[in-house]
Amino acid sequence: MPTHPSIGILGSGSWGTAVAHVIRSNGHPTLLWGRDREVLDAVARQRVNPRYLPEHTLAEGIETTTELHEVATRCQLIFVVVPTKVLRAVVSELSAFLHPDHLLVSCSKGLESGSAKRMTEVLREETCCLRVGAMSGPNLAAEVMRGDPAATVVASRYEEVVARATRVLMGRRFRVYGNHDVLGVELAGAMKNIVAIAAGASAGLGFGDNTLSLLVTRGLAEMRRIGVRLGADPMTFAGLAGVGDLMVTCASPLSRNHQVGVRLARGQSMDQIRAEMRQVAEGVSTTAVVHELTRKLELPAHITRAVYGLAHEGRHPEAVLGEVMAVEAMYEVDQPIAAR
Repeated sequence: MPTHPSIGILGSGSWGTAVAHVIRSNGHPTLLWGRDREVLDAVARQRVNPRYLPEHTLAEGIETTTELHEVATRCQLIFVVVPTKVLRAVVSELSAFLHPDHLLVSCSKGLESGSAKRMTEVLREETCCLRVGAMSGPNLAAEVMRGDPAATVVASRYEEVVARATRVLMGRRFRVYGNHDVLGVELAGAMKNIVAIAAGASAGLGFGDNTLSLLVTRGLAEMRRIGVRLGADPMTFAGLAGVGDLMVTCASPLSRNHQVGVRLARGQSMDQIRAEMRQVAEGVSTTAVVHELTRKLELPAHITRAVYGLAHEGRHPEAVLGEVMAVEAMYEVDQPIAAR
């Protein structure tokens, strides 16, 4: 039986690098995997990720590799921090080296295009590992690297996954909370990106805090409505993965999804935005997945529909805004108000 002295992180983007930094700062041997050798060399030798976090110094001693078999051999606990669109391919490649004793934690906030599957579902399908979990919350990589107090939630049906992840992540400035509602945590983490695009569009149109508050509040109601219909615990949406992450991504210009919304409102096309952004904004593809899902379920999802119009149909922001504001009056619990 091989030993597993290190904690593995798949993905050397901004969040993967930040997770590696947190774990290594807590004194745990850390192995960061990626495909860009230049980035990995800089992380190991210069303690900086020049592409995604150039202004932040990383914890000393983060090891790096481009070999998936090395991660599987040296690490029992592995955090999967790659974009949703490539997660299945990466994990499928990794699966040849995994054993049932491995623990996998998805940190990717999105739903798979075509299947609408959550990332833990993909992990279970592509590997022999049963003990999987999801990590989500208001975690802007730059602020975590700066050492600002922050927190995350780790969700799993297996106590060992929550306990092990908490042990390596919990530190002086980074707290971890457990949750058993994997479904709710993953759905919240994915759907909040849709609302963040809407909030960015609002900012791009020059609207103020009243509009932002409207979007956050009704966006949360939309997220909860969809989540509960799919079987999630409604209380999850009041936690870190729900309203916590929603507040950050809707208000902060550091949020990639917020940036997408701003640019759409200012007349840029999605092709232009994709070409200029270094990292993936998961909300764009998630919007298409959730739009189709709510259509099939016959669930009202006015904000999702509006963002779909902006990002996937090239509609003008003012036209979309007019439709959203003209939605039939209702109570906050989604009952229509009868005409009198």
